[in-house]
Amino acid sequence: MDGIVLLKDDHKTVEALFKEFEKAGDGAHKRKRDIADKVIEELTVHAWIEEQVFYPAAREAAPETTDHVLESVEEHHVVLWMLSELAGLDPADERFDAKMTVLMENVRHHVKEEEKDWLPEVRKAMGRNKLTELGERLQAAKADAPRNPLKVPSARE
Repeated sequence: MDGIVLLKDDHKTVEALFKEFEKAGDGAHKRKRDIADKVIEELTVHAWIEEQVFYPAAREAAPETTDHVLESVEEHHVVLWMLSELAGLDPADERFDAKMTVLMENVRHHVKEEEKDWLPEVRKAMGRNKLTELGERLQAAKADAPRNPLKVPSARE
């Protein structure tokens, strides 16, 4: 699979979880906890594979995208800390929904910038064969990715 398609599929998976969370309604604490736990895992794995595999490849193939990569790593830092806070927060806590809402806003902004502004540049610079090989590496990296947000390098930097 094409590496950019794989990343966009991850984005779609997370967006579907966000919509599910938004529809869960007040008082659906168990349901919201389950959704939040899935979001935490999906975004942690996604951040890991981007930072370990995709971003270095993007910087090599399209050096002019380095600023986008650096900004994305900083956005990951914020998101990963929010994920770690959500992981330990009781869904009945009055801050739970607010924290999840801010997380969704941050992730949606990040995804929009990636998909609109610089993934097309990376696609042009890499070509089909490199993107297919990259997709295989990204998929393989998912198995080794941590599930704890604070184990992703950008959370500590």
